[in-house]
Amino acid sequence: MILKLKRTPGVYIVGFMGSGKTTVGRLLADRIGWKFVDLDEEIENHEQRSVAAIFDQGGEAEFRRIEHQLVRQHVRSVECGKPMVIALGGGTFVQPDNFALLENNGVTVWLDCPLEVIEKRVVLTSDRPLARDLNHLRKLYEQRRENYARADFRVEVCSEDPQENLAAIMALSIFH
Repeated sequence: MILKLKRTPGVYIVGFMGSGKTTVGRLLADRIGWKFVDLDEEIENHEQRSVAAIFDQGGEAEFRRIEHQLVRQHVRSVECGKPMVIALGGGTFVQPDNFALLENNGVTVWLDCPLEVIEKRVVLTSDRPLARDLNHLRKLYEQRRENYARADFRVEVCSEDPQENLAAIMALSIFH
């Protein structure tokens, strides 16, 4: 295991909405015996309303405020030695305050999923507020890639089989 991960045992799965962060993150946590956290689920539980409702009622700024608060809370747990795999929301890693917290408190893994696959998985779903407009979705995808590229590791999502994507993560130098 790399020194950075020994110091702060957090693996943060980053990537665009629909890239498989929750599915692969849950599998990874199960494989290595760590707690799993889906940040969007945590936000919904904390707020007692859906992500879409938060966006609709308070706007993106309100959602990002809540998101940052919960990122900070989980990073503190990781800093205290509580090992976690955390699937971040699609926009979490691109927020400068969140990136600053994450970059020195564990390891980030980018699931780089092709836009065509993303579109098949999320287009026009009401539970993803930023995917309601296809042109906006495509622009957002391109804008965020540069930020995702700052992750410690990149895993190209080449398969619809989550086990294959998990194997690609396990092959990284993170756990060796």
